[in-house]
Amino acid sequence: MANIASAKKRARQANKRRLHNNARRSMLRSSIRKVVDSIAKGDKAEATVAYQAAVPIIDKMATKGLIHKNKAARHKSRLNTQIRALS
Repeated sequence: MANIASAKKRARQANKRRLHNNARRSMLRSSIRKVVDSIAKGDKAEATVAYQAAVPIIDKMATKGLIHKNKAARHKSRLNTQIRALS
């Protein structure tokens, strides 16, 4: 455990940031899962609505640095391709 005051403060800040990032990452994964689940059901309309809700969340997490911008683009591209493949 940290003994110096500045090290204690950094430990507190790191813990606070970790909890914040975990919440944001969970929200991101949940939004992606909603799209994947609706694709699995074969419901194109529901998948489209879920995708449109997920895109701003994915973009925001990439902007905040939680995920890399290329990972965000990859998620959006793959989800969109799967939605378009639905009949």
